[in-house]
Amino acid sequence: MPTRPRRRAPDWAVRPGYSVLLGDEPDVQRLSDLPKAKRLSFLSDMDQLGEAAERACRRLDPAFRRANLEILGNTDPFLHVHVWPRFDWEPADLVGKPVRLHPRKRWSDEQFRLGPQHDVSRDANGNELDHLRSVT
Repeated sequence: MPTRPRRRAPDWAVRPGYSVLLGDEPDVQRLSDLPKAKRLSFLSDMDQLGEAAERACRRLDPAFRRANLEILGNTDPFLHVHVWPRFDWEPADLVGKPVRLHPRKRWSDEQFRLGPQHDVSRDANGNELDHLRSVT
């Protein structure tokens, strides 16, 4: 398998269910740098991680709306995907904006930092991902 989902959200995770998918070749900067077979495998892993996050978040929070999947690479020049769950409880002025454009204070405020409050959603994401990988 060419990619590994990160089971632990980064310390700056600002919402339950956030995940990041990392490629296993650190020198690869963009999806198009991969040969076709590895590219398709990476996209399949992205699909599974996104579906796992959706299943876990839907089960844990009735306010779950969707999961946004982003391949950016503007700040970190290696191939990776952000999985951003989106919820109805987000402030109305932020609903239509990508999470990366939310105010900086939401990224550094202690109440939004990774902590024990994310354990349940992190474990649920991992369990869903394990389940999806076992049935494919």
